[in-house]
Amino acid sequence: MPSPSLSPRVGATAAPPIPAARSWAARYSGGAGPAIDLTQAVPGYPPPDALLERLAHAAGDATFAGYGPIDGEPALREALAEDLSRFYGAPLGAGSVAITAGCNLAFTMVMTVLAGTGEAVMLPTPWYFNHRMALELLGIAAQPFETRAEDGFVPDPERLEAALTPRTRAVVLVSPNNPTGAVYPPEIIARIAEMCRRRGIWLVIDETYRDFLPSGAAPHALFHDPDWQDGMVHLYSFAKSYCIPGHRVGAIVGGGAFREQLLKLLDTFQICAPRAAQSALSWAVPALTDWRAGNRRLMAHRAEAFRQAMAGLPDWRIDAQGAYFAYLRLPKHGPDAMAVAEMLAAERGLLTLPGPFFGPGQSRYLRVAFANAGEPSLAAVPGRLGMKDPPVA
Repeated sequence: MPSPSLSPRVGATAAPPIPAARSWAARYSGGAGPAIDLTQAVPGYPPPDALLERLAHAAGDATFAGYGPIDGEPALREALAEDLSRFYGAPLGAGSVAITAGCNLAFTMVMTVLAGTGEAVMLPTPWYFNHRMALELLGIAAQPFETRAEDGFVPDPERLEAALTPRTRAVVLVSPNNPTGAVYPPEIIARIAEMCRRRGIWLVIDETYRDFLPSGAAPHALFHDPDWQDGMVHLYSFAKSYCIPGHRVGAIVGGGAFREQLLKLLDTFQICAPRAAQSALSWAVPALTDWRAGNRRLMAHRAEAFRQAMAGLPDWRIDAQGAYFAYLRLPKHGPDAMAVAEMLAAERGLLTLPGPFFGPGQSRYLRVAFANAGEPSLAAVPGRLGMKDPPVA
């Protein structure tokens, strides 16, 4: 009997990278010391006890066992709107905020609203692999736009505009960037936003890591434009800022005609985001402002510790580094990133992600998520990279 068919679109989409990298580490014998996992962007410290207590209380409250508003709990939407208004220095209301079951789902729903099958969305490369995967699954072309090491992996607005095609419906910016860590200057973001407005193209700006900007200052003035809702969508994640990635809470900020269509997706894709977590976060957003600022300083300290540790390996170069990540250029004349990443995981217990997972032209890079690890682990990284042969267990 013939086997039932499966979706060719899903079949053509590459497998998730992080499980692949961890499968390499399954062969590691432990000879170089404890494994150091720098693959996934996860907070390297726990949430505060007060937040955990509120999560536990809300999880046991029957109120939050039922369905909630499809665009999120009003208290959390209001708290985030107030936090955004303070941070960006522009008035934003809860009516522009929608709470989602994580930021990856937020991105998928936004793309579903903005583009259709056969149309295209521009993703500067190196790109966040889940963005590319979501577009492939939706039948939307992921249009790569190369950012260059000599530019700090910051998109050049003129080159970007020249790369647009009639199929391009949106441009996606991720700043602070995943995977490079690059922080886009406000003037670059403004120029790209102006270009998108002039060309009738949506700008989607993913600021998952904005709470870890080293300066702590607003990264752009886009919300100061009274008509921002006509051409821009903002994405945010609570996962890293509040150390609760397992609770899956993200946010979309957008309005006007976009929001009207988004409500259909919210109801269809999620019905409502996890309610207990939303309840706890409505307290946490205003209450943990100082705690978040302390974590921003901690991340800056880890970034500097990693930079200093790598100074002893001149053949390895940090081409970009930012809020959560470092983008390492491999030594010249050696194997490419896929081979190096597999060897490091299987033989030296150092888990990183190879550049090709982040798009074309990245075969000489590894992404290191240094935020995951404490200073002793970061100090051990150069030793794992520089070993000529793995030790015998």
